[in-house]
Amino acid sequence: MGLYKWLNKIWKKREESRDLWKERLIKWRRENAIQRIERPTRLDRARRLGYKAKQGYVLVRVRVKKGGRKRPKPSGGRTARKLAITKFTPDKSLRWIAEEKAARKFRNLEVLNSYYVAEDGQHIWYEVIMVDPHHPAIISDPKINWITHDKGRVFRGRTSAGQKSRGLRGKGKGYEKVRKKR
Repeated sequence: MGLYKWLNKIWKKREESRDLWKERLIKWRRENAIQRIERPTRLDRARRLGYKAKQGYVLVRVRVKKGGRKRPKPSGGRTARKLAITKFTPDKSLRWIAEEKAARKFRNLEVLNSYYVAEDGQHIWYEVIMVDPHHPAIISDPKINWITHDKGRVFRGRTSAGQKSRGLRGKGKGYEKVRKKR
């Protein structure tokens, strides 16, 4: 069994190491919502999504609140019936929201991809792989230098999470969400 397969197997059996995860989540709750980290928590997943341990790659752990996004109630006047106060949910996944949060914090970097790390009752954590498009190591690498021409890709839904939320993972290219007939 190879290293990455072994790491994946350990990840699937993380219930056995509950104490370790409990300690990690306690520590992560005290950290900032967007925290730069040195090494990936899930090395096998990060490598599969394009991470390399070299200059120009940055890892960020992002904490996002779970649940729907409840709108604030208007303070004065009459209220409309369909105000969407109680059941307002965004059209984006929480993973895509986490990627956007990381991109707003680190404006000079581009989001490559992201993956799930952990969750508790209130929050969910993702690790976002970011690339510096102006770094000489990235510009000279023919496998990743395409990202130098793809500015603001997370905000245009070009990452994996964005494409999934836009419904582009269907039967063919250009397949989008089917609207309900009324």
